[in-house]
Amino acid sequence: MSNIRIGLVDTTSELEPDLVSAAAAALNTQVTRDLPQFWNVQATVEHLQNAHKIPAGVWPVQLVRELPAGEGGFHLDKHNQPYAKVICTPGDASWTLDASHETIEMLVDPSGNRMQSSTAIAVVEGKIHDGTGQFNYLVEACDPCEASQCAYAIQGIMVSDFLTPHFYDAIATPGTRYSFTGALTAPRQVLPGGYISWVNQETDEWQQLLYVDPSQPPTIHTLGTASASSFRQWVDTVMRQSKSHRQQHDAMHDFAPFVLDHARARRDRLDRIASVRGRLYGGR
Repeated sequence: MSNIRIGLVDTTSELEPDLVSAAAAALNTQVTRDLPQFWNVQATVEHLQNAHKIPAGVWPVQLVRELPAGEGGFHLDKHNQPYAKVICTPGDASWTLDASHETIEMLVDPSGNRMQSSTAIAVVEGKIHDGTGQFNYLVEACDPCEASQCAYAIQGIMVSDFLTPHFYDAIATPGTRYSFTGALTAPRQVLPGGYISWVNQETDEWQQLLYVDPSQPPTIHTLGTASASSFRQWVDTVMRQSKSHRQQHDAMHDFAPFVLDHARARRDRLDRIASVRGRLYGGR
């Protein structure tokens, strides 16, 4: 199996280079240490210094100021090779969660068309239950557990939780991990701040369960018929055009302050350690 190269690149020239470099290192640890435990992926992540030069064979994850209206984060270029765009703001390190999310989903499903058939779900009395039908779920490896409350840290960098293939099992079994952190505790579970998309094979239409507000029940929406070469790209676009997109984005990034503060403090301590070690080996 060939190695996939992911390149994290700041197109804004406004982010701290040390943070982008640290994020690339953390993502590299995630895709070499954590992801292959459950998904057949062999990849590396590197920090690209020049936004105007993308080495041959590299799938870029571009850090951008904004996305055009209606444009999602996942893309295919004119040669149908994947790349991603992640919105970032100077002084706000929460973009690392999005970068992790896009990187993982791009590696698990490079074309954006991977489907997994499993038991249908329904919302009954405000809760998610198994239905009686069978859905074709779009394999978006982070969406059901994408909220910041499910994130974990690697060297002070916040990265996304991700589901395991057992997420699509017919029934729950003891000792089974349904997401890397264990936040998901059952097949086809969607946590507050997350969502999941599928094809209802009885109507041949795309549908989506959104769990925006934990104080409100999840809701199921019909998206219609897909019309794109990449289902994930189409779903992302529909999401951004919907009124619920901003609510969903805010729910995903509803960080408890101590989570970000702890990650920032961890990075500061590691930076001080690096400076001490630099002096130890002859640096100034």
